[in-house]
Parts: sequence; C-alpha cells; structure tokens
Amino acid sequence: MRQKTIAARGVAVLAAGALAAGALAGCSSKNQVPSIGYGVDAVIASYNGGSTLGANSGAAAVFSRVLTGFFYTGPDGQPVADTDAGTAKEVPGDVQTIQYRLSPDGVYSDGVATSCDDLVLAWAARSGRFSKAGQGGPVPMFDAASTDGYRDIERVDCTPGSKDATVVFRPGKHYSAWKTLFNAAELMPAHVAASAVKVPNVVVPVQSGDQPTLERIADFWNNGWKLTPGKLDLTALPSSGPYRIDSFSDKDGLVLVKNEKWWGNAPRTPRIVVWDRHSDLKSKVSDKSVGVLDVGAGSLGDLPLNGFTKENVPGRGVEQLVLSTDGVFGAAGARRAFALCVPRQALFDKFGHPGIDAKAGLDAGVLNSRTVQQDSIYYPSIMGAGDKYKGGDATATGAASSSGLQNQTVRIGYVKPDERRAAMVGAIADACKAAGITVVDAGAPDFTASQLSDGKVDAVLAGTAAMPGPSGSMAATDAIAALRTGSGLNFNRYGNGRYDAISDQLAAEDNSATVLNLLNEQENLLWSDMPSIPLFAGSRTVAFGDGMEDGIASPTKAGAGWNMDRWVLKR
Repeated sequence: MRQKTIAARGVAVLAAGALAAGALAGCSSKNQVPSIGYGVDAVIASYNGGSTLGANSGAAAVFSRVLTGFFYTGPDGQPVADTDAGTAKEVPGDVQTIQYRLSPDGVYSDGVATSCDDLVLAWAARSGRFSKAGQGGPVPMFDAASTDGYRDIERVDCTPGSKDATVVFRPGKHYSAWKTLFNAAELMPAHVAASAVKVPNVVVPVQSGDQPTLERIADFWNNGWKLTPGKLDLTALPSSGPYRIDSFSDKDGLVLVKNEKWWGNAPRTPRIVVWDRHSDLKSKVSDKSVGVLDVGAGSLGDLPLNGFTKENVPGRGVEQLVLSTDGVFGAAGARRAFALCVPRQALFDKFGHPGIDAKAGLDAGVLNSRTVQQDSIYYPSIMGAGDKYKGGDATATGAASSSGLQNQTVRIGYVKPDERRAAMVGAIADACKAAGITVVDAGAPDFTASQLSDGKVDAVLAGTAAMPGPSGSMAATDAIAALRTGSGLNFNRYGNGRYDAISDQLAAEDNSATVLNLLNEQENLLWSDMPSIPLFAGSRTVAFGDGMEDGIASPTKAGAGWNMDRWVLKR
C-alpha cells in the first residue's frame, strides 16, 4: 500500500479509539507466522458485495482487501479513501458530478487492467433503471442490495477500457454520502461479466440499452459470483486487492493468498484463512486455527480466549427484530402489540452491553432508532418516539387481543449456532407468553433472511439489514435501504411512500433544523408502522492473538478484516 493510503488508514485508526494489538515487547525474538486464521460470523455466500446475497451475508467483512474500491469502511464506520485503487473528486457546479480516476497501475490478478467499465457495471446493476418482464409486470433485472445513491445518477461517462469515469447525477438530485458508492467489496470485475456473456465489454450494451444482452449480464451479476465450498471457478474471481482467493472448502476454509499482481505495498502476511459462522468457530479457537476473532458478543457463549487480547466493543450495527408485513404481522397493530411485549430494556440489560458501561453514545441504553445512531447529535432529540416500547408493558395483553395477535404463534429465525440470540428468543418467548403470544425459536444453521420474504418465519433476529454477522456503518446506508420500498435488503417487503420521500430528502439535506424535523417525522412514522423493533447497538467481541501487530477492531460491516493486509502475528 502506498504511503498516502497508509496515512489515511493511520488517521482512521487514531479516530477509532478501538482495540489495537500493537507491537509487543519481546516480539523481535519471535518468528512471524506465515498464515493467520480469521474467524468471523459472516456467512460466506457471494463474492459480489453489491448484490442482496453478498451484502446480507457479509462480503464486506471478508473481501474488502480482495476487491478494492475508491473508499473502504474504516474502523469508526466512516468511508476512507483508498488511493491505491484510485481517486474520486467532487467537481464544483450546479449538477453534482464526481470525477473518478483509477490507478494507472491497477490490474486484476488475471492480468486485465482495472477500468471505468467496472463503474459502469456497478451503476447499471444498482441504479434500478433496468427491468425485465415479470409475472406481475416489470421487475428489476439486477438483484441489488440497494439502489441508494446510484439511482440518482444520470449517467457514467466512460470510454471502454479507460481509467477515467465521470459520474453525473440527475439535475436537482444530490447524494451527500457519495463516498459510499463504488466501494470495496462492491466494485466487481466487469471484464469477467463481459466474457461470461460473450461481449467485448459491458459499456456498450449499458449505454445502448441492449435488452437481451443486459439480461444476460444481469443473470451473471446475480448468480455468477455465488460461492460454494469445493466448487469455485477461480477464473471468475480475479482480485483487485492485496489478496486473492486461492481455494474454498468446508475442511480448509476460505484461503486468501498474496496477489502477486497487486501494485501497492505487499500484504505483510502472505496467507489468511477465513473461517465463517458455519466453521465451528469454537473448535477453531480451541485448536488455535484462529489468530483473529470477530463475532457477536456472547454468540459463542463463555468461550475461553486464553492467548488472546480480547475486548467487547459497541457496534455500528442495530440488533433488531425485523418483522414480516404479512401473515400474523400483516397489520401494523399486530406489530405494535408484539413490540409492547418484547422486553427491550431487559434484553439490553442482559445481552446488550457485556462489559460495556457507556454513559453516552453507542450502547448507552436501549436503542430507539433504526437509522440514527446513539452518538449522532440528532439522537437525543428524536429518541422519544420509542420510549413507550420498553417491553413487558401491562397493555400488551390488551393490544394483542385487539390486534388479533393473541393466541397466535410468532416464529423468530436467525442463523445458528448463536448462543446469545437463542437466549434472547427464549427471553422474548417468556415475556410474550403473558400476552397470549407463543414465540417459537425458528433458528437454523441454514437460515437466510429470504425466509422472511417467503413466509417461512414471522421475524428475523439479526443486525442491520438482517445481517447475521458484522453490520452497520456511520452513514447507516444499509439501515436506511432496508426500509425502502423494493430494496433488495428490505426482506419484510415493507413499503411507505412517505418514508421513501423522507429518506430521499435526508440524503441531500444539509440544514440541521430541516434534518431534525425530518428525522422526528420519520421516527414517529416508523414506530407507528413498526416494520422492525430495534433493541440495542450490536456489541462485538474482537480478539487478537498474543503477538499480533496492527490488529484494529472495526465493529462495522467491514469487521476486523478491514486492514488484514497489515496484520503480522509473531509467536
């Protein structure tokens, strides 16, 4: 990595104030290990972090140093420029315009140069502009996690193969969080998609609106980068970062190795093995296969972490119940009745701040917003709308009866194993029993948030945007998108036009008084509609093996692996 990027990462580290495993006294007499195991409770399912599957399963926590972008998520959840990948500059003018320039040295691990084609593909996939015929009418061609920001872009000026791209937004549109666009783990290799559908490049069909070709490109974008252990086509998985994928199997994990074509500073450890939630992380810690661990606090129970420096840190993700808008929760009154019986305060007290005694900011109490974090200057002024839903309310029985929820069964799904979430479901079941509501633990190892959309469960217990592992960022883009009508991350199919309009206005608004008014309206609307029940800021257990250098906790969707190319473990 070049010095400019290193400096940016240094600033991010200082801002984080997070757990750091620095150079330890006496390390000079120890030997550096050539491979580090990284245990994280993401679910490795897709290389494509911009797709619904990739974003929800945690691609950002695994591939941020494999697929680089113009920015990456830093340890405080903020976007940090990655000048190895290229530069991005906002151009003054009446219409928002961003000038992107990819590094002239940038090349994928397969030898193909990075180009503006990659930006065109990302925009096409996430703009929501391209649709195809469906059973009930037109449906989106691309299964994008979110269209936020991208749908406001009018065009991406790009000559195929060029290192330069000019992104021009629609007149009257402005996206303040533009630094969250074209980011790490989301900027996919367009040449792979072009090769798969047998066209010279993706730029021409996108610019010309070639419907048959675009449908083939979309099918590959949706499905061609899915990851199945033992069944990888490495030609479809070139890297633009310090590491590349070498192999993926249930027995040996996801093996990342040094990318010899990487043009920045070489990774300090040549091999990283990623063990995800399905890898029996307890055993991996016990047999010393893991040198870095990043999991939901309490999810592995009372796991001994001898030989590690460990800390529980407040997270940017929202631990929450995402409620169906169909079936037993088809009416907002039923969702509100359930919120009355969910013991939010008791859940926070027991599970929400293990070893964390924050007086203000993240994890300082029950979380009363789905999109505004507790360290926001706006939070104290907008948190009141949720105060009536602390849980265990005596009115829950009456509300359940009047809403039709009484004598009904609520199935709560989550990805197992997860000891904390299992205990939380049990606590919710006990609290709601008095209101005549039967809560069933529907957790399973193969659970996915799409089961909520399919009606197989009534609620999901997870982080931001129903993510089972690392989640959240300072800009809260995933949290906002998960409530937007038609968004890929909107697994409960919630829709409210006024919420959509408010989120659009907030994306461009810089007047603090207007922002506060909009946020108050939004909070009142969401607590009335109750598409989800926020519980607390999802705390993370982050542990670095003794002898680790440059391990920095990142309780965000990027996880501890945000700077894995800087890790050194000496033993």
